[in-house]
Amino acid sequence: MNRSILLLASTLICACTGTSTGTVREVGTIPSTGTVAPSGSTDPAADWAAAEAPILTNAVQLTFGRDWVRAGENYIDPWGKRVLFQGVPQPEAGKAADDHYAMVLADLVMGADGKPALANSWIISPKGSANTCGWFDPKDPDRIIFATTLVPPTASNSPGYQRGTGRYRWSFPPEMRIVSLDLKGRAKGSEILPADLKTLVGDGSAYVAEGNLSADGRHLIYCSLATGQGDLYSLDLQTGQTTPLVREPGYDGGPFFSPDASRICFRSDRTGDGHLQLFVGDLDRTAEGRILGVSRVHQLTMGETVNWGPFWHPASTAMAYATSELGHQNYEVFLIDSARWTTGSGMPMQRDGSTRLRVTHAAGADVLPAFSADGRRMIWTSKRGPENTSQVWLADFALPLAFEPVRTDVPVGAAQPAEAGSPAPNRTP
Repeated sequence: MNRSILLLASTLICACTGTSTGTVREVGTIPSTGTVAPSGSTDPAADWAAAEAPILTNAVQLTFGRDWVRAGENYIDPWGKRVLFQGVPQPEAGKAADDHYAMVLADLVMGADGKPALANSWIISPKGSANTCGWFDPKDPDRIIFATTLVPPTASNSPGYQRGTGRYRWSFPPEMRIVSLDLKGRAKGSEILPADLKTLVGDGSAYVAEGNLSADGRHLIYCSLATGQGDLYSLDLQTGQTTPLVREPGYDGGPFFSPDASRICFRSDRTGDGHLQLFVGDLDRTAEGRILGVSRVHQLTMGETVNWGPFWHPASTAMAYATSELGHQNYEVFLIDSARWTTGSGMPMQRDGSTRLRVTHAAGADVLPAFSADGRRMIWTSKRGPENTSQVWLADFALPLAFEPVRTDVPVGAAQPAEAGSPAPNRTP
């Protein structure tokens, strides 16, 4: 989330921060800033399940190593019936696995054991192409958008852990562009060819990806490396007009709309120190709703950590993200506050980043969180399974009281949101 292929220590996961071949960006090793919670029993699964129970329950693994070498960057459709993710399928016996992620669409069903499961997995990207950052059209169930190179990328650089330098890198093929796929009339499992995809933005001269659509389906926000750095743009699909949103120094990427589409969140390495931080900004619009730009940009996280993949809870001020706060070998999902409101007297108030709360507690990396449209489920990428590979997980989600429901104003004399609910165990300045 937003995300493409990010390499974190011993895990390979997709993140809308880069993809699979092309210009390479390196990030230094991030020192640990904490420790993993100690195990309280001989059953690691019982330990993390108990630690997560106040927020996450009934966690189930949706993809497995028998089918996918690795899988991740996962989203549930607005109707709660399908999941879109990236995956490298297991190769036939004697053959090597694909170098790149495919875009995969699967039905979300109830399994024979009464637990959620995936069925009818369908690779909807062309053979040999590199793919990332898939998204559902919120207004059209038959329309999918994602980033793809259409054909195998021409560059030979491959991402990975650089053992000679102790650094990690991911890469950005210039052929990457954002496309849409109309599923209407297509048989499940049928092969998708480059000609079946409609290019929305990108011409093969610079990496373009990390896109998602506003709730009304009108605006596509995305990242482009056309200027040599990651910049954010908005494409008005009604008028075809492109508007720059964020063009600060450094790589700004992985943007997502807030639930009411009044703001965007994104992550940035603009400090140039090899770390990623989370930012939010207000969207400026015309009277008829066209996006004009971003103002009041606010930094939520800071310090010597990597924070990325922010994703808003649909009914609250909480934002889920992955962080190296507990060590670069064990990324975990946290929640962070993103509240802004106006008092009844018209005074603007904010507490962006003032409340943080840990969500996941497993020993393997937990990253790329996203929520179902009703906010009752969280889907994410994890290495907590016995296979120790990045796979897709799903759990029931209970919003902690420390985070406010969405609101735009507070009546005069009413209790301010900062005082509502239970205090969070972690607060930032």
